[in-house]
Amino acid sequence: MFQIRIHGRGGQGVVSAAEMLSVAAFLEGKYAQAVPSFGSERMGAPVVAFCRIDDKPIRLREPVLDPDTLIVQDPTLFNAIDLFNGLTDSGYLLINTGKSIQELGIENAVAHLPAGHVCSVPATDIALTHVKRPVPNAVLLGALAAVTGVIQIDSVVEAIDNKFPGKVGQANINAAKVAYEMVRTAGLQEVANA
Repeated sequence: MFQIRIHGRGGQGVVSAAEMLSVAAFLEGKYAQAVPSFGSERMGAPVVAFCRIDDKPIRLREPVLDPDTLIVQDPTLFNAIDLFNGLTDSGYLLINTGKSIQELGIENAVAHLPAGHVCSVPATDIALTHVKRPVPNAVLLGALAAVTGVIQIDSVVEAIDNKFPGKVGQANINAAKVAYEMVRTAGLQEVANA
């Protein structure tokens, strides 16, 4: 089972991201589950959502405590809560930022993760360019497809289109594809430089 925990703030589409991710997995013939978890439902409040993907039925219903992937839609949360709690030693970290790990001050927290498992993407900037709103959720799903391979970009595109048909969906699809190519190209450059 592949487990994802998504952290962000109200208004960033955290719950929608988990939902679209589960739909993308379902479109690939996998079993998937999306679970939101939030206290106050106000704009800017910390929000967390979970997604599980497996090749067999999923019986668990509790929050994801030991994620294989951690998606951080708002890096200011690093200073507010312990986001790394439970992240597996072979896990992936995907952060919405244009800053380096050193600039974020989290190098010690991610030192145990394998090379290529920590990825930062300026998702909000990409969303502002394409969607005209600061919603990084779909952008990060495109990046997730490139980083982990747990879902394919075509499934992400279809899930976004199902959730947001029309112009809004197409703008989010374009943004997700930009992130996918950005991460894929960066990964190829790392391999070439190794």
